[in-house]
Amino acid sequence: MDEGTASLPELSQRRTVLWRATTPPTFANFVGRKLLRFLVTVQGLGAFALITLGVMVSKFGASSRVIHPLVRAHLARAGVRLLPMTLFVAVALGLVIIGQTVSMLQRVGASQQYLGMVMVTVVVRELGPLLTALIVLSRVGAANVMELGTARALGEIEALEALGIDPIHYLVVPRVIGMACGIFALTVYLILGALLSGYLWAFLQDVPLRPGDYFTQLAGSLRVLDFVTLALKTSLFGVIIATVTCYHGLAQPLRLEEVSGATIRAVAQSVILCMLLDALFIVLYLVA
Repeated sequence: MDEGTASLPELSQRRTVLWRATTPPTFANFVGRKLLRFLVTVQGLGAFALITLGVMVSKFGASSRVIHPLVRAHLARAGVRLLPMTLFVAVALGLVIIGQTVSMLQRVGASQQYLGMVMVTVVVRELGPLLTALIVLSRVGAANVMELGTARALGEIEALEALGIDPIHYLVVPRVIGMACGIFALTVYLILGALLSGYLWAFLQDVPLRPGDYFTQLAGSLRVLDFVTLALKTSLFGVIIATVTCYHGLAQPLRLEEVSGATIRAVAQSVILCMLLDALFIVLYLVA
């Protein structure tokens, strides 16, 4: 059987043999293998993302009685259930930022008119969306890889295909939609909690700042671009995390003992991609 007619398991086995082939332990060889593995991973993730997008468009509205409850379940999993932890992080974030900002301003002898600007810059634009994405990744993203990887290892994915059920439509699409909406909603709660707790901590430190002045600073520091990029960034964080975790759980044949390694790779790649996306939005802020 030639390369063009080889089955997927055979091609996967050949690729595994290629990765595990012994090579001279040189630095150039090490860098080359890492670069080649990175390119293969990017290609696989891109193809998987395009397949997911194609399924979402082509089967939009199909099997709504099955898919809609799944979307709501994953939205509750990546949103409602993580709300207590998110609010705790919001309170702690407001304490840390306001505490450090007040200390710095007092040290340089500046007034308190920059508290609102600091909170918008640090919480709304940067730490709020990123911390929320990391919370969802640690609690839900890792669980996605373990659940889907175990199902793949036990042959449950092949059973779904034998029943005529598209695994992408049934398993991936609800996770992508639910996680994107969940991260967006949690980010809004985290930002609101951090802004409110920030003023509380400022009040406890006897900062001479009235509530009206504080919220006026916040409103003056916010721009329309902040609201647009916040919605876009958080939604893309959810899409990235769901796509990467589902890819490592479904797209490659796994044995049960390989699920933990796939989970580690998925979490690491999700963090890297989210940081790269955040860097792109930083450049957008600087250009705008």
